[in-house]
Amino acid sequence: MTKHDAILKDGLVSIVVPVYNAENFLSETIGYIQAQTYKDWELLLVDDCSTDKSREWIETKRKVDDRIKLVVQDKNSGAAKARNRGICEAQGRYLCFLDADDIWMPDKLSTQLEYIKEVQKTSNPQAGFVFMGYEFADEKGSGLGKIVHVPRQIHYKEALKNTTIFTSTVMIDRKWIPDEDIYMPCIESEDTATWWQILKKHGTGYGIDANLVKYRRSAKTLSSNKLTAIRRIWNLYRKQEGFGIVVSMYYMFFWAYRAVLRRI
Repeated sequence: MTKHDAILKDGLVSIVVPVYNAENFLSETIGYIQAQTYKDWELLLVDDCSTDKSREWIETKRKVDDRIKLVVQDKNSGAAKARNRGICEAQGRYLCFLDADDIWMPDKLSTQLEYIKEVQKTSNPQAGFVFMGYEFADEKGSGLGKIVHVPRQIHYKEALKNTTIFTSTVMIDRKWIPDEDIYMPCIESEDTATWWQILKKHGTGYGIDANLVKYRRSAKTLSSNKLTAIRRIWNLYRKQEGFGIVVSMYYMFFWAYRAVLRRI
């Protein structure tokens, strides 16, 4: 049980979105969440000192939907700290992350909630970490037909070889995974480091091989830069996990192989 267990709202899903100069996407992003078939949610939009009209957009939207909440950072600190601030403010038992330019299909939340409850009922009462497949999309949000399939289960050592867990597909049950294990470190690829952290301590993650999320990518996104991605994952192995060169190279081989498969 988490120390917050007494105050978490049992059926509520808290959705944390870091926002930095995202005015071009916010209307769509909020619309995707409002279109969810599951309606018991709160949306925490964490403004990381945007210089565009992002905050004004959020203020306008929350006036007509009290499930939308604006959280303002004192200084620009990056996505990890923005998400961590959102976690601190979240009141729901269930926690999801969504990047401001990604897309959810209407059944995303209901599908994950049904699945995590089924796993808890039939096989693992303390299951607290689920994720799902996704599709790459272009800058306009149109699917490119490249769907990433995910395993039914994944463990820490398997996740080291296969960074298939995508931030906008995750749902966490905070009844079983405490916030201190969800807080993201302020490093590059902080999300991957967090999933490893959770799996290392809490065991199995459960995948839903369904395509209900679109991962919008452009030539300018950090993740589209292959050399940058290689450097980031190498630093995770060496610095975050503390592996030696040989072990790091072992995991790096499998990571590279699966990364290529996801993109062809």
